[in-house]
Amino acid sequence: MDASVAEQGWLPEPITADREVYIRSALEAAATFDTQKSTREDWLDYLDTWFTPDTRYTAEADQQSAVEASQVELRTGVVLPQEEWDSLAREEGRVVATASGDVVYVPVTDDASGDMSIGTSDVTLTFTRSDGSGAETSYEEQVRVSVQVLCGLESVPTPDSAQQAGDCKVVRYFTEPLEP
Repeated sequence: MDASVAEQGWLPEPITADREVYIRSALEAAATFDTQKSTREDWLDYLDTWFTPDTRYTAEADQQSAVEASQVELRTGVVLPQEEWDSLAREEGRVVATASGDVVYVPVTDDASGDMSIGTSDVTLTFTRSDGSGAETSYEEQVRVSVQVLCGLESVPTPDSAQQAGDCKVVRYFTEPLEP
């Protein structure tokens, strides 16, 4: 885990084969940032490093296409939109996400390996804003989010990291929560 990313207001990606630990971290990472420490694009580029190819596709080109589609889905339908980021940035804002509920699992169709999981959990988003005088206000929002992860030998570690094949990685975030 690269703890230095916390200096930019992000959550470090855990190095683990424990799907529940990883799912909770992935759900929290998709909504934890500080607009004063990084740009939205830098944060999203960092989140891209959490992704691994979907092994249900056998052709490398299909796997790459699926990763790219999942990253677009994250940017356009899952994380805070650019306009809201900009509004929060004008007020020196930040968000901290906490996976606050139990993780509910949904089966992954056509996963012959059994190494993929879809986890859904309630996430509490704590928004903090400044009024410009140094006084801060905070408020919470509740969301329910789902993420698909691969925790098996076919996961592709982030380059130049301590990750190894078998450590969990994100396959996809969903725009709507999935329930069993």
